[in-house]
Amino acid sequence: MSIILITLLGGIISLIIGSIWYSDKTPMGRLHMQVLGFDKLTSDEQKKLIEEAKPHMWKSFLGQFILSSLTSFFIALVSVNGSANSESFNMIAGYSILAWLCFMVPVIGSDIIWGNIDRKIACKKFFYSIGSYLVTIIAILLITRLFV
Repeated sequence: MSIILITLLGGIISLIIGSIWYSDKTPMGRLHMQVLGFDKLTSDEQKKLIEEAKPHMWKSFLGQFILSSLTSFFIALVSVNGSANSESFNMIAGYSILAWLCFMVPVIGSDIIWGNIDRKIACKKFFYSIGSYLVTIIAILLITRLFV
């Protein structure tokens, strides 16, 4: 039961962190808009695109929730099984952060290297992207700590 609860809470926390992280009030959000080319549009064009996207936004959030829940599920599984095997929370956290370093960081890096990203901002995009995932993983670990 703990695994399911942690998975759901982790998915929700991930959406909250992502909404704040990528909001236009943060440096990462403004850079993200630049990556998308949103900054080159007039305010009328921006408003039009926002209005067109609103009816379909729930699909994006649902998709992101599902993907984030997979990350949360992994951390919950490692935490519950590690705890059952008398591993310390620090060791469990280490596994989760190692998974971030060995799997998420290379995938994000490859995406930027081979993607259509302006080379002037590619390095910044890399660090704000991996930072977002690291913050999310740490938040999920903190939630896990409450249940395990």
